[in-house]
Parts: sequence; C-alpha cells; structure tokens
Amino acid sequence: MSTRSALLTSALALAALAAAPERAAALDVPASKTAIEARLDKDYPALDALYKDIHAHPELGFQETATAAKLAKQMRALGFEVTEGVGKTGIVAIYHNGPGPVVLVRTEMDGLPMEEKSGLPWASKATQMWNGKVNPVAHSCGHDIHMAAWVGAAKQLVAMKDKWSGTLMFIGQPSEETVGGARAMLEDGLFTRFPKPDIGFGLHVGPDAFGSVSYRAGVISSNSDSLEILFKGRGGHGSMPAMTIDPVMMGARFVVDVQSVVSREKDPASFGVVTVGAFQAGSAGNIIPDQALLRGTIRTYDAQVRARLHDGIQRTADAVAAMAGAPKPEVSLVAGGKAVINDAAVTARTAAVFKAAFGDKAWEQPAPGPASEDYSEYIIAGVPSLFFSIGGLDPKALAEARAAGKPVAANHSPFFAPVAEPSIRTGVTAMTLAVLDVMEKK
Repeated sequence: MSTRSALLTSALALAALAAAPERAAALDVPASKTAIEARLDKDYPALDALYKDIHAHPELGFQETATAAKLAKQMRALGFEVTEGVGKTGIVAIYHNGPGPVVLVRTEMDGLPMEEKSGLPWASKATQMWNGKVNPVAHSCGHDIHMAAWVGAAKQLVAMKDKWSGTLMFIGQPSEETVGGARAMLEDGLFTRFPKPDIGFGLHVGPDAFGSVSYRAGVISSNSDSLEILFKGRGGHGSMPAMTIDPVMMGARFVVDVQSVVSREKDPASFGVVTVGAFQAGSAGNIIPDQALLRGTIRTYDAQVRARLHDGIQRTADAVAAMAGAPKPEVSLVAGGKAVINDAAVTARTAAVFKAAFGDKAWEQPAPGPASEDYSEYIIAGVPSLFFSIGGLDPKALAEARAAGKPVAANHSPFFAPVAEPSIRTGVTAMTLAVLDVMEKK
C-alpha cells in the first residue's frame, strides 16, 4: 500500500468513528470479553510476576532504564518492533497488522521519590538520587499496575490479530510525575519518526472499587504548575534570634498565608489548589539557617483562576519577606501538564463498549478530577483520545471505610496499594476491548 493510500485509509477510519459515536459496536463485546478472560487465566501468572518485579524495583523519572528494558523485552517477545531511548528513557513498540487506524496505547514507567509503607511482601526498598540526595522510591501512584495491564493488553491483541486491522503503537513513557516525559518523547520525534496515531488510549488506577471502569468526555484532569520559592534570611545562633532574619519563619508564614489566596481571592465555586509539599531549611536545632527552600504544586481547571493564584503566590511571598525585613525572595512558577480533554466521539463509542462489558461497574465521572496528567500532550499534538480510570481497592473494605467516615489511601499515599490481580485484569480487559472496537475489521 502506498503512503497516500495508507493515510487515506487511516483518515477514513477516524472519520467513520467520529460519525457514529453511538454505535455500541459491531464488536461482539460479551464474546470478546469471555475470550480475553480465558486467555488471562493463562497469562496472569506472568503478568503478576512482572508487576511484582516492577513494584519492588521502581525508578524515578528519566532514570527508568531497567524498567524500560523489561518492557522492551516483553514487547519484542510478542513481535513488536521496539525502539528504546525515545525521550531519554521512553520506548516505542509498533505492531503492523494490515490497513487501518494507528492506535496509541500509553503507559507511564516512573515511580515517586517517597518511602512505601504498604506492608506488601514485595514492597519497594529501592533508593535513587533525587534533588542531589539519595531518596526512597516507590510505585505509590499505580504505574506498576498500568505497566502490567499495558503488556497484558498487548498480549491479548496479538493473540486476537485476526479480529482487527491497523497499527498498534504502544509507548512506555518516562517521567509522568514531573509532567515532562510526554513532551520529551514528542520533542524526540514521537510523531515524526513513528506513525502519528489516529486515536489514543490511556488508563489510570485509583481509589475506587476494583472491577470498575470510569470515564468522562471533555476535561477530566487539572492544569499543573510547580512552584519553588527561596526565602533569604540571615543565619545565626538559635538562642539569639534578634541577630538573625529567620527564613524558617518566613517559609512557615507563607505556607499558611498563601491559603488565604485560595479561600479569599478565588471564586469558591472554581477549582484551585496550592500545596507546599517540600520545605527544606537548616541542619541543626540550634542554628537559624540563612535560607529556606519551598517546593509545591498549583492545580486549576480555569485560566483565570490559574493567573489569580500565580499572582497571589508572588504577592504573598514578597509580603512575607518584606514583613521580615528580608531580601526579595526568588519565586519560580513553572508551567507543567495541561488538562486532559477526552474526545467526545471516542468517549461515547468506548463508553458503550464498557457498559456492555462491565454493566453498572462502568460509570461516567460526574466532574473532572483534581490530579494532573501529561497524557494531555498527545491530545494537544492532535490525537483524539480517551483517558479512563479503573478502580484498585477492595469493594468491601472501601464500603466499610466510607460508612465509618474513614479516609482511604489514595494515589501518592505511602499506604496506597491497589489489589493487583483484579485491577490488572480489569485494565487488560478494558484496554483490549477499547482498542479492538476502534480497529475492528470491516
């Protein structure tokens, strides 16, 4: 087939998808789900071993060399053409299977710079360098579940290649947690060195009941910006504070006062969060240091709210320093991930498949979530997509906690521990069905 013919076929496939979002599918969803689940009974032990290996050996963003190698080995064994080192540590796996759309399926590979406290037998004890020092690393966001489901879906689709036509583009993305990995892959020629996808899918595990699948057309996540503030003081003896300008006091005052920007300057009906997650100052209890470094995150949906929070952060930091008679602080506000906006046609079509497969365990999210996600970069680059969620927690334990008014461990908690098998099985099944439906042979 000529390049022009291939492009025309792909364009027609996407146009057909957009024109008929209500089509619940010529795909026989119950039969396909039964076949997937039967193969999963055989495949799951290997996926479980992969998940536990990755969970026990997490790596931070742009350091995921061993993780990427493990995924690349899995994909080559399935017959994918694999390119490593895309966007520093990312991988791209391509599988051609006749004419049809190019469909992207993405997983993230990085862990978080934090200690795991889940108590799992395969809990992480790994450490890596983070901001110049050795730090614990854990898969406390669920990317290990995503990777296992990603490999599992690839296995299913290769086994079912007589049922679909087109090109699979499975990407293992680095550094999602820094919202820099997707951009790094794109800047390294993701959609020029390789086919540009017509449709894309991604998933995320969260603190809902395992076995559930949720989705939403339009905006589903927040804009993410990072903040870094260096307060400059004058160091001295802890017993003689009058001879110093205490940057710890300035930082502490800022952490409290900046919340008045959120509660008093922002419309209460509009989403906006300012969180300071790191406060670094000093070395000993009897020494007042000469500087304090704060790092945090800003989350919004709306551009006006975002601008107001940025302005309020700068004003608050400047005011705190002025009150202490200190030099003007160094304030850095860096744009991060943009909001993920799901395509209406892809969402509607795939939602019908999820409903047919999972019944009342498939549901529409009523509002966007507060977290951020750099999958948005692929959408901005022109890939109509559905980014959906799967539950990861035991339904009984979840119901008991909610009835008692107790919080549950969510993503980025040191105690977050999705129940592996049902979560991975749901992820494999949902992703395989979503891809099958848009690549079904006519």
